[in-house]
Amino acid sequence: MTYTPELAVKLSGATSYQLTKWRRTGLLVPEVQPKRPPIYSYRDVVALRAMVFLRAKTSAQKLRAAWGKLDMVAVADHPSDFSFGTDGKVIFVRRPDGVVMDLTHRPGHLVTEYTFEELFEEFDNFRGETVVNFERPAKSLTVHPRTLGGWPVVAGTRVPFDTIAQLVDEETVFVEDIPEMFPRVSVDAARDAIAFSRALEAA
Repeated sequence: MTYTPELAVKLSGATSYQLTKWRRTGLLVPEVQPKRPPIYSYRDVVALRAMVFLRAKTSAQKLRAAWGKLDMVAVADHPSDFSFGTDGKVIFVRRPDGVVMDLTHRPGHLVTEYTFEELFEEFDNFRGETVVNFERPAKSLTVHPRTLGGWPVVAGTRVPFDTIAQLVDEETVFVEDIPEMFPRVSVDAARDAIAFSRALEAA
């Protein structure tokens, strides 16, 4: 599954400006389609979210320095193969083999304890704006890499949020009609899908 810049912005918390800047500087180039229009992969969005999370707690310079040292700590196919965290001073990375290392203070030194769970939870970016929970971007929506390649779907189903949003035109199809078409999608879940779609359009 591929992601438009709008969906990448919503799920990662990055701004359109950051996507463009990071793409142009090579910090994160979309692996699906780097040129216009840029198309991001699930892995790209996870990496973008890590960058936004770290930028919320550290400087842009420290983020760039940490990203530049990834090759030093381990060979990986993509930045999303790592887990990242910070205490506000040091950026930490957990390699695919589970080893945790310092990326900025004493690059390459092992770290004995650090937790990385915060990355997918809701957090505030460096401008104080709330970034949605990655795995549950809306009350009735979920994101999982093994469900439609990580495309947001109605929780407990494989129904994409945008399928619902495109169906409901409030002229021929109303939100109340959705449970008849998709028995596992409630009216409230359909409203969530539509609201999420509108938020993307607004972005």
